[in-house]
This record gives sequence, C-alpha cells and structure tokens, in this order.
Amino acid sequence: MTKVEAVIQSSKLESVKEALVEAGVEGMTIIEVRGHGRQKGHTEFYRGREYTVDLLPKIKIEMVLSDELVEKAVQTIVASARTGKIGDGKIFLSRIDEAIRIRNEERGVAAL
Repeated sequence: MTKVEAVIQSSKLESVKEALVEAGVEGMTIIEVRGHGRQKGHTEFYRGREYTVDLLPKIKIEMVLSDELVEKAVQTIVASARTGKIGDGKIFLSRIDEAIRIRNEERGVAAL
C-alpha cells in the first residue's frame, strides 16, 4: 500500500477529484493548506497599502491506495492538475505498512 499526498492549486480541485473517481480511487481526504515553494508568494495592494502574501492557499489530497492503483492515480493527478506554470504543486509517495478499518478491524488492502 502507498500513501499518495498531492498538493495542488485550489482551482484544480474539482477536475482532479473527478478524474481520480473515474480512475477508480474510492476514498480521499481533502485539506485546505497554505504554503509556498519556489514562487515564494507575491506582493499585493489592499486599500492603498502594500503587503506580501508569502503563504499561498493550496489543496492537499491524501489517499492510501493499493500498489496496483498508485501509478494510475499519479498520472491522473499530473494530467488534471498541470497548467505548465510555476506553482502547479507536488506529489509525495510513502509506503504504508498497515491499514485497519475501525468498524470491523479489517486489515491491509481490504481496509481501504
């Protein structure tokens, strides 16, 4: 099993979510986050005053998948989240040793 964590632009959430469901991903957790990478934020003016926005709003999608579905999910996220511009996001993959469904104590891939 692999945990897939994708940090994407907020505007891409619906297209990524729909594409993942079509690809066979059954469960995911969506979290609103703030951060920056290479783009380091930007400067804005509000009511005549300049201020720096250095933590940009992003969306983090987390899911634990069977190993057979991981590459398909990664390609789906890349295809549906890419704009080709800086700030498109990142995908992180981590191995998961065990998953346990609380309701009935199923373990492993069956718990997903």
